[in-house]
Amino acid sequence: MTDLLAEQDAARLALRCLDLTNLNDDCDDAAIRALAERAVTRFGSVSALCVWPRFARLARDLAAPDVKIATVVVFPSGEATDEEAMEETRAALFEGADEIDMVIPYRDLMEGRDASVRSRVERVKRSAGEAPVKAILETGVLASARMMRRAADAAIEGGADFLKTSTGKVPVNATLSAAEILLTAISTADRPVGFKAAGGIRTTAEAWAYLEMADRIVGEGWASPQTFRFGASGLLDSLIATLNGAAPVTAAEGY
Repeated sequence: MTDLLAEQDAARLALRCLDLTNLNDDCDDAAIRALAERAVTRFGSVSALCVWPRFARLARDLAAPDVKIATVVVFPSGEATDEEAMEETRAALFEGADEIDMVIPYRDLMEGRDASVRSRVERVKRSAGEAPVKAILETGVLASARMMRRAADAAIEGGADFLKTSTGKVPVNATLSAAEILLTAISTADRPVGFKAAGGIRTTAEAWAYLEMADRIVGEGWASPQTFRFGASGLLDSLIATLNGAAPVTAAEGY
């Protein structure tokens, strides 16, 4: 796919799969209002707004009815007790969150305690009820393919609804190489599991590369807002530019 129409198709899908995000330390009510306004475009709405828990209620009040509210739990460190993670989850849902993005205790996994990841996901999932839980693996810190796969498998065993690459708060966030590992784990799972690429994805070409990878590994047409998300604050402008007829570019290559 190299022509404008094909790239616009990718941009249209990526927009529908976008969790428009503001997890900046200086986020305030005005920033949430601006985020909610950007979430609805003439090409359709993004999938969700991803915000700090303290802004979940405001985001819910401001968001269009078809835009979900996602919020983060034990973020960004993942360092908390299971009970604390469960309480944060319950509080976020009370404040109006529809989806929970939780950081796994990835440092425990790095020390060989994979069961800690399973336990954390199980308990947050139990507290979340019907709300989807996205397990943030922090792949840029895990670094090795073997450790990423262990994290993915433990999160799936714990009941995660999505595997998410990153918090966006470390030097290395979403990469195609990490996405390949997570998507491969998803493709072999015994139940449906979604995927979220988060952190540093800014252009239509980059988004396109992730969508093409999902087609290749999990199956053509698999990616949808129910199964695939981008966590990004800077991607929307590029998608809109593409949909407005900006010249096509070659999809990102390499891992």
